[in-house]
Amino acid sequence: MKVALLSGGSGQRLWPLSNEARPKQFLRLLRDAEGGLESMVQRVWRQLGAAGLDQDAFLAVGEKQMDLVRKQLGEGVRLIREPDRRDTFPAVSLVAAYLHSIACLPEDETVVVLPVDPYVDDRFFHTVRTLPDVLRRTGAELALVGVRPTYPSSKYGYIVPGDEAGRPPDAEALPVAGFKEKPDEKLAEELLAHGALWNCGVFAFRLGYMIGLLAERGYPVRYEELVRQYDLLPAISFDCEVVEKASRVAAVRYDGEWKDLGTWNTLTEEMGVRHVGPGIVCDRSSGSHIINETEQNVVVVGLPDIVVAVSPDGILVTDKAASPRLKELLRELAPSVPMSGERDWGNWRIVDRKVLEDGRRAVTRIVRLEAGRRLGYHLHLASEEVWTVISGTGEYALNGEFAPLSPGVVVKVPAGALHAIRAHTELEWIEYRCGRDADEDDGIRLYDEGDAAFAPASAGSAQRRSGAGRG
Repeated sequence: MKVALLSGGSGQRLWPLSNEARPKQFLRLLRDAEGGLESMVQRVWRQLGAAGLDQDAFLAVGEKQMDLVRKQLGEGVRLIREPDRRDTFPAVSLVAAYLHSIACLPEDETVVVLPVDPYVDDRFFHTVRTLPDVLRRTGAELALVGVRPTYPSSKYGYIVPGDEAGRPPDAEALPVAGFKEKPDEKLAEELLAHGALWNCGVFAFRLGYMIGLLAERGYPVRYEELVRQYDLLPAISFDCEVVEKASRVAAVRYDGEWKDLGTWNTLTEEMGVRHVGPGIVCDRSSGSHIINETEQNVVVVGLPDIVVAVSPDGILVTDKAASPRLKELLRELAPSVPMSGERDWGNWRIVDRKVLEDGRRAVTRIVRLEAGRRLGYHLHLASEEVWTVISGTGEYALNGEFAPLSPGVVVKVPAGALHAIRAHTELEWIEYRCGRDADEDDGIRLYDEGDAAFAPASAGSAQRRSGAGRG
């Protein structure tokens, strides 16, 4: 059995902390066993390891998230790159093509697909382990995990079981008659009375089933070719495109903790602390939370059951019960470039952005490069940069010449100049970028991690570039 985790989506319901540069599943807001903070990705990967499934796991991830995954899970995690975000049917198709043509797995291999952000107890993964046997015993095309509901929710989809005549009430596998997406509360009560289960988005199939489906529809079954034709796949969910059209589907009941942490009201229930970052929640503000990524203090007085979330991208103040409406309201905001981001080498945040009189854009940001990490040789075609080192030590390469970095050093990087940076200790600098596309990523990377740029650095790093000086 192989496990494929899907890490798509930008998590707008957790704005302003989540954005295109750092989706919700990478926010470190959950308490781990040692009392520290971990992300949804880190939690589910830790649980896979405890269940002995991490060695057979792959993670399907967008190209912009690959650095984040490696930073949070390590370099050893096996990634399946998605060229674009196009919903779960294209993502699962890409997973199947990869396992078929790159990993060269046999067609009778069971593939289990699950989202990367479920909040479950460890028993959930023991239920997942039963899915290959369910496929074998029932002859089903697909096997699902359904959660036994605790209340008639209108927020979730439901798996409607078929005729159970002759089956004991605790039978492992149930035939599936159909599905109902987010019913109203009255219908949800009726579904519960008939034994319906919450659909938690976990399904299993034999690899040959999915490869055959792709071939039947005329899609490539080799990974590289499917990547090239990825935009031809319909942007639709796997549930709508495959599960609801399958003729034989079975489901396994999971009777344990399960929660979708996609909204602020559900996430704060599992945080374990009342505030993260600078802030105070007074005693009369019961049930309220502060999540603050800035250095400004936030104080909540006399307001129960609210969430105050603050980041460089914006400020949110919401009643917990109303927080699921956030995604709907964000449609009224003009699209904006993320004001902060996290990468495998460190992080950055924009502190100022403006358009100059001549039409050029100017962006100022704080960049932090972790000790021992490097930004490889690259150049910017349409913008120039000026760096002012705040703290730490390191060295930089500029058009093949090398010089040290320390607090107070100022470096000018003209447009089109090749440059790279290496941090000896944690290095932080102010970066001012000015040009036609200064607020976009116009960089062209030539060497990964700067290995080629810094190969001779140990011998020649004492030479100072004339464009550097002390401010």
